[in-house]
Amino acid sequence: MSRLLTLAVLLPTAALAEDVTGSDKMLCAPTTVRLCFETGDCYPALPKDLNMAEFLLIDAKAKTVSTTEASGLARSAKIPGFNREDGVMALQGLQDGRAFSIVIHEATGLLTASIAHDGYSVSAFGHCTIAD
Repeated sequence: MSRLLTLAVLLPTAALAEDVTGSDKMLCAPTTVRLCFETGDCYPALPKDLNMAEFLLIDAKAKTVSTTEASGLARSAKIPGFNREDGVMALQGLQDGRAFSIVIHEATGLLTASIAHDGYSVSAFGHCTIAD
């Protein structure tokens, strides 16, 4: 029974994932977001509720992460910490007093991200696809 439950949980995620191995440009969308405070309280949130972009453009060559033009947010950040190793991309940086960390598993396109600021953090999970 537990194997069936595991399969049922993994199948929806696998169906949404895309192999982005070796891609230099990706479009990523956070799908699950949580806001946590230093008190230990955490709450589910939508990207728009936290003034986050619903889509991010990641350019591995330029080492930037930016919002899409359609978002109307016009944000971009350099990624000073960029590593690609064993099928995993790790991106880290600091902007406007917020530290960010993004991990993308290239074979699946799955994204895990966090943003840390004074007294709170945002965790996000999502998917990436190849962008032209």
